Amino acid sequence: MVDNRYATALVIGSVLSILACVYLSVAIGTPNWYQYHSQLASNDANNGSDLHNLRQDFEGEDVDERSYSVALFRLNGTLGLWWRCIQVPQDSYWFKEPDPTLVTKCQAFTLQQQWESKYKSPGNINSGDDLLRTCLWKCQFLLPLVSVGLVFLGALIGVCACLCRSITPTLFVGLLHLLAGLCSLATVCCFLAGVHLLHEISNLPEGMDHSPGWSLFLALVSSPLQMMAAALFIWAARSHRQHYTRMTAYRVA
Repeated sequence: MVDNRYATALVIGSVLSILACVYLSVAIGTPNWYQYHSQLASNDANNGSDLHNLRQDFEGEDVDERSYSVALFRLNGTLGLWWRCIQVPQDSYWFKEPDPTLVTKCQAFTLQQQWESKYKSPGNINSGDDLLRTCLWKCQFLLPLVSVGLVFLGALIGVCACLCRSITPTLFVGLLHLLAGLCSLATVCCFLAGVHLLHEISNLPEGMDHSPGWSLFLALVSSPLQMMAAALFIWAARSHRQHYTRMTAYRVA
């Protein structure tokens, strides 16, 4: 039998775990980890042709980092773990209109782009590999997947523990959730560090504002939720074990 206190802790921990998994999954699949707000370009043919070329380069699957970064900076872009988006006029000849209608165009990062090396000068293969940015980019791709995988593994162990009517495996479930929370937090840190390094080596347009987006905050919220769930699971397992040991010793005495 499981005491009501421990059962309540397990239920609350399970709810927190589900919320954290949902938040992190939504964050992974959305492109609003970082957002840019640039000044509207003047309505002339030169700017219209330039921005049209940026749009074409942005939507290519083999586009390099410099090309899509410039498009993000100049076209109110948003950047995520798997997606990048820009806002472009609906009409290709937008410079002929005084107030063009903007639409959002998104492009997914391919697996090759997720795993390719970053260079000291973005897009310039002759500048040499930037090991730090490459490591951060790969970590921000792998760590959230590891975090979700740990949560699902913990859920599988929890189901097995329920079928076996034992609370002992819950300690291991708590440790898995603790590792998942650390992975989620590390994902946010790696992403922000990578974006900061990219800004340092890029020519940012004048008047451009940039800030973290709501997807990043979702991932950031998922980390403490996973850690709180871990604390509840570990407390329930350890307290129940100590309580069971004391009761056994009392009965023997």
